Amino acid sequence: MKYGFWLPLFGGWLRNVQDEKMPPTFDYAKKVIQSGEKWGYSTTLIAELYLNDIKGPEYDSLEAWTTAAGLAAVTEKIEIMTAIRPGFHNPAVAAKMAANLDQMSNGRFTLNVVSAWWEEEARQYGGIFTEHDERYSRTEEFVEVLKGLWTEDSFSHKGRHYECKEAKLFPKPVQKPNPILYAGGESPRGKETIARYCDAYVMHGGTVDEIRSKIGEMVRLRETVNENPFASFGMAAYVICRDSEEEAAEELARITDVKESSAYAGFKDFTSKSQLEQQIQLQDYSVSNRGLRPNLVGTPEQIAERIIQFEEAGLDLLLLQFSPQLEEMERFSKTVMPIVERKRTAVQ
Repeated sequence: MKYGFWLPLFGGWLRNVQDEKMPPTFDYAKKVIQSGEKWGYSTTLIAELYLNDIKGPEYDSLEAWTTAAGLAAVTEKIEIMTAIRPGFHNPAVAAKMAANLDQMSNGRFTLNVVSAWWEEEARQYGGIFTEHDERYSRTEEFVEVLKGLWTEDSFSHKGRHYECKEAKLFPKPVQKPNPILYAGGESPRGKETIARYCDAYVMHGGTVDEIRSKIGEMVRLRETVNENPFASFGMAAYVICRDSEEEAAEELARITDVKESSAYAGFKDFTSKSQLEQQIQLQDYSVSNRGLRPNLVGTPEQIAERIIQFEEAGLDLLLLQFSPQLEEMERFSKTVMPIVERKRTAVQ
């Protein structure tokens, strides 16, 4: 299991807690990622949203790609996985920017391809927002252009959504044949696109049985459309680690005490514009990305045991959320990670 974390661009992950003591500033993001490198984290995921989906659209948030570039220059080994949404980008320009970031980071830049779900944000920022399956049609062409420019000396494409003629991109990315393309999706159309075009599959939080089932399904689907197996299976999860079960339960109750506000501005679009496999309630949405569903809540021993179960189900990357970020990331690295290693050794 590799341990990643979501970079706190939005001031936190909790929609019911106003001040999480993690300001949405570059200085704080820099401190988090540099500390994460020292504490054994392999990856950071930088979400791309132009509006603050966690605290509300009127609150501060950082832009993903400029933040990624700044962090690439002040880190040495951590993977910088940055989200990209085709409806907001020219694919040829994005390919050039990504190749440049991969060069800057010496092969540490990867992409999380997101087909988008928030219609109001697209309206405000001039993004292209279409019906669900049409979004995946656009994504497929977008990825074709990315990979074509990264791998060919001269690339042409003429499709429904994008066109380029004899385009050249140098220098190429450090990673061969291309920077890893992660993607997540739960609809049949989304899964087919990911299995055919992307390199790794990432999921919202789920139970061990749900994740095992999803991984099995995607492995089988991949075998029918792509000769190369997925490079990774990742999952989002929110961690509440405490010395006792009682303390963990108290924290869980505190953060899921739903207070409807502008922090829930994207809830309707998330549940109605996406084809989700699980019914999402407001309490689930109180923490980003269905993060409570994996139940990484309890003592270090209990959390480590659940991580081993996810590992046995086929998961190899956890994309974790914490609040407050620095303090809880350090606690997890010092108390949970060593127990997972001991348990794995005991099983072997």
